[in-house]
Amino acid sequence: MTATDQAALVTIPLLIDGRDVVGPITEVRNPARLTEAVGGYSTGDRASVDAAVAAAEAAFPGWAARPAQDRAAALTLTADLIDADLANLSTLLTREHGKILADATAEIANTARTLRYYAGLAEYASRETISQDYRGRIVERRAAMGVVAVIVPWNYPVLLATLMIAPALVAGNTVVVKLPDNSPLALAVVLRRLAAAVEPGVVNIVAGSGHEVGAALTTHPRVRKVSFTGSTATGRAIMRDASVNLKNLSLELGGNDPAIVLESATVTTHLVDELVRGAFTSTGQVCYAPKRLYVQRNLFEEFTEAFTAATNALVVGEGLNPAVRMGPVNNGQQHRTVIDLIETSRSEGAHVAEVGEYLDASPEDGYFIRPTVVTGLRQKSPLVQQEQFGPVVPILAFDTEDEAIALANDSEYGLAASVWSDDVEHAFDVGRRIQAGSVFVNIHRVGASDPSMPFGGFKQSGIGRGHGEIAVDEATEVQILADRIDMHTNPTQTKKAQP
Repeated sequence: MTATDQAALVTIPLLIDGRDVVGPITEVRNPARLTEAVGGYSTGDRASVDAAVAAAEAAFPGWAARPAQDRAAALTLTADLIDADLANLSTLLTREHGKILADATAEIANTARTLRYYAGLAEYASRETISQDYRGRIVERRAAMGVVAVIVPWNYPVLLATLMIAPALVAGNTVVVKLPDNSPLALAVVLRRLAAAVEPGVVNIVAGSGHEVGAALTTHPRVRKVSFTGSTATGRAIMRDASVNLKNLSLELGGNDPAIVLESATVTTHLVDELVRGAFTSTGQVCYAPKRLYVQRNLFEEFTEAFTAATNALVVGEGLNPAVRMGPVNNGQQHRTVIDLIETSRSEGAHVAEVGEYLDASPEDGYFIRPTVVTGLRQKSPLVQQEQFGPVVPILAFDTEDEAIALANDSEYGLAASVWSDDVEHAFDVGRRIQAGSVFVNIHRVGASDPSMPFGGFKQSGIGRGHGEIAVDEATEVQILADRIDMHTNPTQTKKAQP
């Protein structure tokens, strides 16, 4: 049986307290071949959420009491299992998501690396800081919160889930993970391996509609924290729901990420290829991809011509074909959103260049859109103001550096941005004036941010920070233990120093 045949048989039940729970099955289809079923997953309801939270709460005291190194060992074991099954997991992810096999393989491989990174923070997660003076001792430590709900997006489901789950687990929390409605299968396979490496109830898997299952998690009184990556609109709804019982929140939300090409940049093949790679990797469905390009007017014509020519070299088709460089959009709703933005741009009189070529594929087969470059738009045009999350990129000219910074900041989003210049120090100075959580210099693509770098957004792009050590901090509460003398009521009392 081939890897493809094996993937076609994947059917995922819920996992609650270490036991499979079978519910109504939702079918998953290949977005490159809509007639082809990839597998299916069980969906649950509020009762499923109640059972999963109860299991996670029951498992919490024992898991939190385990030495952090033991918790880390479960992450490392899971990473080993992922590496051993890299080819099958990557094929499954490509078939359910649509991204090309190279991108799916990178996502799965980086998932294993992320698990190992957080396993390496076990000592950090269990640290205590002790201060001592004549009044006594103060111990500052990090305490696990309890049950953490993790709500996963569909664009990088395995990696982004891991970036939320791994710090929560190494810090001593237990988790209930809601699978994305699209692209749930490879993630579920990985989660089940992680669940098998820990005690029952530490990792639980639920699925179902955001309206029922998602809301049940975000309003549940025994869930202490919600970690969510996804749209700003959904993030607002989660924040509203979580306010009912004052949950902790980590929200990584939408981005409309600008790239600024300064006059001091040279329009090289490398610069252009880097921005093409950034804009069209995973068919543009990357939270911090460059989504609007601002180019100094003296370079505008040269850059636009080179960028369009490089984009025209992209081959579009099914992601398992090694000659293909860009797959379909993941789902019908997102496909309609992107098509609407392209059509609106046309109606505004913009120049819309649909480039690239299909290979053994057509829009009738799946959710395909050719890579599209748009010029002649106003700053207030929908394609410039909204997050397109697809393979269409507007390019706009600017005259002065101050104008470029103002245009970049003219957005309610502030996730990421980039500055391109031959003068790196000056680019850093410009970056300091941009309202974004991450500003990259002469790079802006998947890989520009790694698991050790704090990541999150300004403004409507989120609350809190993930990745790095700060993700462990945000999965814990600060606790103070103090043995102190009140010198006002006991002015003559002395305190024997603690050993």
